[in-house]
Amino acid sequence: MLAKKTRRVLSGLAVAAGLLVSAAQMASAAAIRVGYIPVLGSSSLFVVDGEGWAKQAGLDLELVRFTSGPQAIQALVAGRIDAYVAGVLPLLQVRSRGVDVKVVASGAIEELAVIARGPLAGGLDVTKPGGLTKEQLADRIAAFTKATGRKPKIATQPTGSVPDTALRYWLKEREGVDLSTVEIVGIDIDAAQQAFLAGAVDAAILREPALTVIKARVPETRVLATGHDILPGQPGSVLAIVSPNAPDHAPWSGKLTGLFVKGTTLIANHPEEAAPFVAKALGGGLLKPVVIEQALKASSAQFVTDPAQIIPGVKALQDFEVKEGVLKKAVPVDDLFDLQMWRQPAP
Repeated sequence: MLAKKTRRVLSGLAVAAGLLVSAAQMASAAAIRVGYIPVLGSSSLFVVDGEGWAKQAGLDLELVRFTSGPQAIQALVAGRIDAYVAGVLPLLQVRSRGVDVKVVASGAIEELAVIARGPLAGGLDVTKPGGLTKEQLADRIAAFTKATGRKPKIATQPTGSVPDTALRYWLKEREGVDLSTVEIVGIDIDAAQQAFLAGAVDAAILREPALTVIKARVPETRVLATGHDILPGQPGSVLAIVSPNAPDHAPWSGKLTGLFVKGTTLIANHPEEAAPFVAKALGGGLLKPVVIEQALKASSAQFVTDPAQIIPGVKALQDFEVKEGVLKKAVPVDDLFDLQMWRQPAP
């Protein structure tokens, strides 16, 4: 009788232990929700997922697509995503509101370029992108307005986004353009691309792969400003993690960062290997890998991982937002960055 009771107790303990182990395994396997915007700067994330590196490292990634940085920020603040691959500027204000978020790696720099079509692009040399002097840009805007009877329309993303701030910074701070002489239209990424293709706007500030796609479809497209023209070291897409050192995030934050850096390095050195994964993520089968490969090769030098490289640019753009009244006050930029995690080797 005693032996039977003992067996029942031991059996019950074994079941309970099994349940505890299963619960622990389920907790460790909980999906890591990573928000991103569909631009080439997010490519490292697509490589990590497509290569199967995340699963090999025991990570279950759930990629959540947003059409603009502000949308991703809203989800981050609401706790609907655990990590974020998009523009860096909005993260400063998120952190100032008490959200523990850290930029742990850079994805790309100098992504954004300003392109034009029609009269605004007339006479520009396709082989020499950007490089306009202040006088040349001012004369071009004035000539456009005189010829068409209206201001040139430039598409960007909503106020507070990196593209909107970068566009205004380039026009006003770098080129001395009076912003009242142009019409800036804030819409999401896909809408900006479609508006340019349809001729509904005269210029747009966009990133790859939109730049490559547009140049192929609208041969008259010319680059008014390269990423370097807009701001040397212009901060692009970053990997940021919410509470990276919290008990529930610490087990995977270093692994994800290491894999992200590994993906960025692959893209910079072997873009052809990354192209199929990026094409699948960005094009949904509509963009051919050869197009994506072309875009990756054209911008391979822009894929950098060290987050310290973008800090000066972040400070410059934040100061501009404060000056323009977009932000009430500047917040400490250095506090947003973890400059060590990206150095960890990939699992």
